[in-house]
Amino acid sequence: MTHQPSAPPAVTGPSVQSTPARSLLARLGEPRVLSWLSVVIVLAGWELAVIALALNPIYLPRPSRIVVALFEMFRTGGLTSDLIATLSRIFGGFFLALGLGVALGVWMATSERVRAVADTFIAALYPLPKVTLIPLLIIWLGTGGPFMLTISMLGAFFPIVINTVLGIGQCDQGLVLAARDLGASRRQIIRMVLLPSAIPSIFAGIRLGLGVSIILVVAAEMVVGKVGLGARLYLAGQVLETEQVFAVLIVLATLGIMVTKAQDMIDVRLGHWRVN
Repeated sequence: MTHQPSAPPAVTGPSVQSTPARSLLARLGEPRVLSWLSVVIVLAGWELAVIALALNPIYLPRPSRIVVALFEMFRTGGLTSDLIATLSRIFGGFFLALGLGVALGVWMATSERVRAVADTFIAALYPLPKVTLIPLLIIWLGTGGPFMLTISMLGAFFPIVINTVLGIGQCDQGLVLAARDLGASRRQIIRMVLLPSAIPSIFAGIRLGLGVSIILVVAAEMVVGKVGLGARLYLAGQVLETEQVFAVLIVLATLGIMVTKAQDMIDVRLGHWRVN
């Protein structure tokens, strides 16, 4: 009877023992985690650099002191009211620009005469820096709500119009002809063929326009505003409150992140609607 060799014992090597570490490294390498981890690393490096170099807080305060100043500004209520005022101005003008811009863009894309008339004005006004219109708008509208809504609307209007025209112009003409053959009216073709086809381009215009509206409203508040993030930013700089300046900048940066994420979510939903 032959002797069968026994199986070698299982070896517990470093690969088995290091499984939790590898799992942790894999999780840290995920894009979302890596994004926030990079922010933490930059803030920690900033904090340590300011302490090590003993920098004057007037020039560059520590992030921890900026966070304290931020919470204090929210606690007293002043920053909350400024944020609400700025948001109402930005989105009030933006939604006006969205409605007017899409309507004019569709009209231009479907009418050669309207496009011939509007093209000249858009070509002249779009490259014009909108900040240069602030003195003229102050003369016409004063420094109140109508002025802020107008400057916000001008920032978003032209990108939305231009991208709407481009999006509709890129629509497959075969779909338009097929809709006409099926007896669709002009309004039905616009609503069911042209607009869904132009959604990606329109949304690109919305992204650009909303960013410009934020910039223009904050700039206008720094010039003439009594309330708002821009006004608070300017006043904090005048009295050398650098921590408050950075705190307002953090609020604006957070607003930008939230707007971008909201746009991504809406873009996904509109993409499903477009496919359907």
